[in-house]
Amino acid sequence: MTSRCWIAGLAAAPITLALFAGAAPAQSLYRPGMVADEVDLRGPLDPPQQPADEGTWLVEEDVRLHHFAEGEGRNVLFIHGGPGFPPPMALPGLSLLKDGFQVHYYHQRGCGKSTRLVDRFESKNYYANMMALDRDLGLAVQIADVERIRRILGEERLILVAHSFGAVFACLYAAEFPERVEKLVLLSPADSLFMPKDGGGLFGEIAKRLPEERQQEFAAWQKDYFDFGGIFGRNEKELARLSARFAEYYSAASREPAAAMDVEQIGGWLPFAVYFSMGMKYDYRPLLGKITAPALVVHGAKDLQPESVARQYVDAIPGARLAVIEDCGHFALRDRPADFARVAGEFLGKPAPPQDK
Repeated sequence: MTSRCWIAGLAAAPITLALFAGAAPAQSLYRPGMVADEVDLRGPLDPPQQPADEGTWLVEEDVRLHHFAEGEGRNVLFIHGGPGFPPPMALPGLSLLKDGFQVHYYHQRGCGKSTRLVDRFESKNYYANMMALDRDLGLAVQIADVERIRRILGEERLILVAHSFGAVFACLYAAEFPERVEKLVLLSPADSLFMPKDGGGLFGEIAKRLPEERQQEFAAWQKDYFDFGGIFGRNEKELARLSARFAEYYSAASREPAAAMDVEQIGGWLPFAVYFSMGMKYDYRPLLGKITAPALVVHGAKDLQPESVARQYVDAIPGARLAVIEDCGHFALRDRPADFARVAGEFLGKPAPPQDK
């Protein structure tokens, strides 16, 4: 089944946790530094011996990440958004960099063609289920997988390009492993650096912009999506279909066409694992002060998410700079590929391609 799905992901979802807080953790399950120190991780940071299959990275003995690459030159790792909305193919904005870089794509564990680990929970113990979900798919293991990929690639330092919620993963990795990141490009980074905050974030913005006749429908969807009290009575496919419905609301509010994607590729449990990891009260902005790599934050001027969100990252990361792409929303890699490749290529040291017209 194919749906028009939002490849960027549920960028401000944790904001809405406060509305359904009965079962969500008040504090983060993720503790900054736990990955670098290898504390409470599901497996070691050293990956197993790699299989002969070039389309697979084995990051743990029972966890395979789907992987593909395009181009020649320096390795670049792309971290997709969602969490749990993997790209089905190479993205136009990154394809324009392939003459100077080899861009590596992977599907995060818990989505796409990578190992899912969780389908449904049989236990009635809410706390045990929450901790198991966090251990298998949460924030710490997603950060750990980036480090494992670095070791698989044999790179001393990574060049990271991250989109939407992928920027959260990239920043937390760069803060825990500052000596392992050469450069950092954050495209339309998610409004998820701290909680709680005033306003409804991305979900509130969508509600304001939807036609009046659809607002009640959207409110009902939010209530269903954030029913954390009943979350462990659901399964992987149910949750993936529920996430997929967000695409139509985002597209209607932003007037941006959604990216075509197979609903079967969306991560069902993965977004919720990350929400549990983050909890309802955290602030990652001081942590981003540990990033030492040069950083470029790219914002689409017509993004439903305001420029002020991009500036949060610029303000938090030492020496970071902002590039704004005009006439562009959340999907510069798709809608303004040459403009993205121009600003990102200049930052990364590649000759600029022609501008989009």
